[in-house]
Amino acid sequence: MGRLIVQKFGGTSVANAERLRNVARIITETYKAGNDVVAVLSAQGDTTDDLLEKAAEINPRASKREMDMLLSTGEQVSIALCAMAIEAMGFPVISLTGWQVGLKTNRNYGDARITRIDKDRITSELGQRRIVLVAGFQGINRFDDVTTLGRGGSDTSAVALAAVLHADLCQIYTDVDGVFTADPRIVKDATKLDEITYDEMLELATLGAQVLHNRSVEMAKKYQVNLEVLSSFSGNPGTKVKEVVKKMEKSHISGVAKDKNIARLALVGLADKPGTAFKIFSLLAREKINVDIILQSIGRDESKDISFTVARSDLERATEILERHHESLGFKRIEVNAKSAKVSIVGAGMVNSPGVAAKMFEALYDAGININMISTSEIKVSVLVDESDADRAVQVIHNRFFREFGQR
Repeated sequence: MGRLIVQKFGGTSVANAERLRNVARIITETYKAGNDVVAVLSAQGDTTDDLLEKAAEINPRASKREMDMLLSTGEQVSIALCAMAIEAMGFPVISLTGWQVGLKTNRNYGDARITRIDKDRITSELGQRRIVLVAGFQGINRFDDVTTLGRGGSDTSAVALAAVLHADLCQIYTDVDGVFTADPRIVKDATKLDEITYDEMLELATLGAQVLHNRSVEMAKKYQVNLEVLSSFSGNPGTKVKEVVKKMEKSHISGVAKDKNIARLALVGLADKPGTAFKIFSLLAREKINVDIILQSIGRDESKDISFTVARSDLERATEILERHHESLGFKRIEVNAKSAKVSIVGAGMVNSPGVAAKMFEALYDAGININMISTSEIKVSVLVDESDADRAVQVIHNRFFREFGQR
């Protein structure tokens, strides 16, 4: 008996006619092996960027509702063209938009969350042995308006469909062979991992690794979706993402990640009294500004400093909010550094392995790279460095853990 397999193909995998035919070949090969196939497609190549440019020409302040109406068309083009390619190969196929497959979301245009999926239409089409192509990144809200799922939305669509359909496997096809110990474009000797835990993958995705979006990994972990990341070009086996991996206790580090979308703010000369931190971070939370690494100095002369990081895209708004509340917060000045980067190591085996952080710090010290802030958890250590040092930091840390100690 065949399995039910959900496959997702990103923008580079469907960028032109030749690549669309290649995707059609992968889908039909899976189907010919006796499996039911649901394939989720992203918009072709730079389509979304092109649509954003068109919108800016007409109205730079267009409503989020109309932006969703526009941006959702990119995926619709992909599924229709791919369905045509599969039809030409002689296989039964149907393309469906997010609303046609009953993917319901909340009201947040531009960054909607999935609330439920009515699977009847897909189940009916699979029952007639059709290949089902679904437009990723989109759904429909309770007003029957088209919504989009935000960054990484097609990954999230695929994992959500795999969860609700109880798929045997969810394959995320991309332009790399799987999950690597570091970005292979920066670190030439980065190696592909055969398997990685949900928790490690979630940390890597959150910390800047761009292979999978963190929302899709969270969902895969929650619903125990059998996930694999692989290339649509090479045909090589990919990386399995799962709850438990073999030799997990021996593998202290699974990867090194980098995020350059980081800015650091420091509030200098705050009054050293209870409730100050609460005031600062509740103000930012109210404006939906996410704060990452936080460092508070020891109070001296009845004052203290608090430093923290935000996404670079939130810097201007965060600074403006804090300046507006300058009097009630009572700081002397704000210091801003927009040219920071976060470099992190991730590994499920770190919690029982003393000295892992020290090796990381030593590698940076030997390379003359200054650490501005540090954040740790059970399976990760993150440091803030100058943006100009970020790529070199990834390389020297990777060398220390994977070349010198040969952990993989």
